[in-house]
Amino acid sequence: MAPGPFPAAAGEPPESFLAVAGELLAVPSTADRPDELRRALDLVIDFVGPGFTVERFESNGKPSALLYPGTARQRFRVILNAHLDVVPAPPHQFLPRREGTRLYARGAQDMKVSALVEAQVFRDLAGGLPYPIALQLVTDEEVGGRDGTRYQLEQGVTGDFVVIGEGSGLRIVTDSKGMLAVNLTAVGLNAHGAYPWLGDNALIKLHRSLDNLLTRYPVATEEIWRTTVNVAAIETPGAVRNQVPALAEACLDIRFPPEDADLNGRSVQEITAYLATFCEPGVTPVVDHVDVPHHADRDRPEVRMLQRATLDQGHQAELLRKHGAADGRFYYQRGIDAVIFGAGGDGQHGPEEYADLTTITPYYRALVRFLRGLEGIA
Repeated sequence: MAPGPFPAAAGEPPESFLAVAGELLAVPSTADRPDELRRALDLVIDFVGPGFTVERFESNGKPSALLYPGTARQRFRVILNAHLDVVPAPPHQFLPRREGTRLYARGAQDMKVSALVEAQVFRDLAGGLPYPIALQLVTDEEVGGRDGTRYQLEQGVTGDFVVIGEGSGLRIVTDSKGMLAVNLTAVGLNAHGAYPWLGDNALIKLHRSLDNLLTRYPVATEEIWRTTVNVAAIETPGAVRNQVPALAEACLDIRFPPEDADLNGRSVQEITAYLATFCEPGVTPVVDHVDVPHHADRDRPEVRMLQRATLDQGHQAELLRKHGAADGRFYYQRGIDAVIFGAGGDGQHGPEEYADLTTITPYYRALVRFLRGLEGIA
């Protein structure tokens, strides 16, 4: 179905748009369903329609695409980035339903509806702007983004400024935390539980190491912009009650902001050495992977222009920081500013996820005004 025109003023989007949104939301595009990832990707490409170059990519079975006017890829003034994959859900969550001004479905808020708005904006404006823009569609953000956004960047895709359409309630996210996946492995010596002096308790050494780390990074009891450590699991393989454990392991999820100089910009070796300073003898940190944080200059003209465009729609356009990781980190690594800016909703990854239909038209209009406003900015 061809998209209809968006209203010139505030109001719900056209039924033709919502029909395509419903079709997209019905696609169970999870990481374990490659055919459905391709179906979601093709649906949005078809929604944009003819007249643009469609450059396709694939890495580790994850398809993605880059759409742009003309025949030659170049450095884009703006890239509109959207992911079309979702986290798993029961079948009924892929049956979209409307209740008042809410559109319920898996992926409604995160982030298929915002993705479709970006596609509509690209369709309506890309061919007539005096500067090059692109629509970047990926299908692996929920599983790390390495085969979508990062892979395209490795293939030479680049730009000056990026708008990632993650749901943000028309607020602008300029910072996201990085993530460390770390295991602490403790090795001791088995002994009979009645004779602990004959052994070396790996679990106790592990707990002492965790206490050292959590003294430096206390468990947060309220929202705070600093490094946090989540102890996700502790295991003592083969443990029995009457035996001193010789092996113990803790699984950690560490989130850190760009300002944390001990972690940001450090190599795996440097981070491993830093974490080792908190560990008791016999306890070794093993860094599984590092995802860097993301930061965009809040004073750059594009951010200010996007704020003004959103204020013109009656929304406050607050500048926010996001505690979770996002694909913006891949741009940050390359010195390219990216922001998260999407429509409203709530319940992402949950059974009652929904998109707020009252925010879709303001989101569309804000993006249009932003892109047109950039014509006068060098």
